[in-house]
Amino acid sequence: MAGTLREEHMQIRPFQPVDEESVIVLWERCELTRPWNDPRRDIARKLAEDPSLFLVGVEAGTVIASAMAGYDGHRGWVHYLAIHPDHQGQGLGTSLLAAVERALQARGCPKLMLMVRNEHPELVEYYRRQGYDDGDFVTLGKRLIADD
Repeated sequence: MAGTLREEHMQIRPFQPVDEESVIVLWERCELTRPWNDPRRDIARKLAEDPSLFLVGVEAGTVIASAMAGYDGHRGWVHYLAIHPDHQGQGLGTSLLAAVERALQARGCPKLMLMVRNEHPELVEYYRRQGYDDGDFVTLGKRLIADD
């Protein structure tokens, strides 16, 4: 199976500072960045909080995937789950998501949450196929520190 072969070639490991530029380019290519979120600040904040839950997927020395997760003792969250478009559809996202799930489960995390922007309904379907469902809630947010 081609997807299985590709999964075997992607190494999943913790983010390293040398990955920063590659990860930002990946996020931009996957349209995950927003003008009001400085990706460098997001990375610095994650590294200051819990760098062990910031994973990258590397193939032949190139970052092709990322996932930034967190756990607050009640729920886990995953953000910036990205697979380079040239490598999508080969099982790499499933492998990376499973690595995040295992890392959180090892910490005793009972439930993993994620958000998908409304402009990406195909991602909602992807996550449903991975066993995620939409619940009876609305996710709200409030900016506490501006990234200007």
